[in-house]
Amino acid sequence: MRFAVLLALCSSSFAADVTSPSGALYRGWLKMYDLRFDEAHQVFNQWKQSHSADSLGPASDAAAYLFSELARLGVLESELFTDDSRFENRTKLRPDARMKTLFDKEIAQADQLADSALQVNSADVNALFAKSLSFGLRADSASLIEKRDFAALKFTKEGRAYGERLMAIDPKAYDAYLGAGVENYLLSLKPAPLRVMLRLTGSSVDREKGVEQLRLTAQFGHYLEPFAKLLLAVAALRDDNRPRARELLSELSHRFPNNQLYVQELNRLTSK
Repeated sequence: MRFAVLLALCSSSFAADVTSPSGALYRGWLKMYDLRFDEAHQVFNQWKQSHSADSLGPASDAAAYLFSELARLGVLESELFTDDSRFENRTKLRPDARMKTLFDKEIAQADQLADSALQVNSADVNALFAKSLSFGLRADSASLIEKRDFAALKFTKEGRAYGERLMAIDPKAYDAYLGAGVENYLLSLKPAPLRVMLRLTGSSVDREKGVEQLRLTAQFGHYLEPFAKLLLAVAALRDDNRPRARELLSELSHRFPNNQLYVQELNRLTSK
């Protein structure tokens, strides 16, 4: 569902040492958060050349393509997610055709590599990450750009299954908690009758649990730590906890100076 962008995970071993081979990939994610998409793609392409059998490369590249579209289309502004009526009345957007083609290509490549790896080893953490991530990215594209919420919900559930498999293998894979946290928190904001239906159809709907899962990723996560903090800022704004939202956004703005989203949100807080 909404703001399911970048669902899922990675083994805690990745979080431990950014000088390991995953460190190069991590730098690409940091460039992506800073809206330096060309540089992020360059890092991801180099990773793919030297790790041609690793699904995490194309999955990361797909995330950069989608995130660049969300930024270009103005989808990531907090008002869209703090104002329920604005979200429900959002319009279907027109993605850049070239970006959509590249996104689909990377998603297909990530899935192919991940499926092959899981056939060999069902506990392959990179492959579980890539599968969870690819379904999360599909959910974002379906909901935030194409306005296909039922399809997004289906993708979210499918991605959660892979995230849960990863958490079962390693409870300290803190990035994996983000996907479950997003689902729990955001679906808990729906009207009561819809929440009942969502539970009956297999969705996770628990606000407090969702916030705690986001906090775990924000405190201990790796690739998804900055995104978890952005989501917690949105949650703080919904709770009218402006000091907490300002604290989180100030930290993100300092770390990612090229991302004007954080500055705009801080300015909005100051003007109210």
